[in-house]
Amino acid sequence: MTAAVNLEEKSFEELLKMLEETVNQLDGSGLTLEQSLATYEKSVAIAAACEQILNEAELRISQIDARKPTVIAESLDEEDEYAL
Repeated sequence: MTAAVNLEEKSFEELLKMLEETVNQLDGSGLTLEQSLATYEKSVAIAAACEQILNEAELRISQIDARKPTVIAESLDEEDEYAL
């Protein structure tokens, strides 16, 4: 569980860098089978943490977009007044 807590404290960019490092380790030929499995398991956990952050970002964007049409409509109304 400690590893999961540490992942939750990382930024998306830090997690992405960690994921790239684990992929590079797996691409190399110097790992034993057991090391490869452990590295793969770590990469799956990192990818899940990245996905969680992306899902949260997508939710925030949806919430922002839900408010946007009202703001744009009000802005257009103000511009029309000055155009006359």
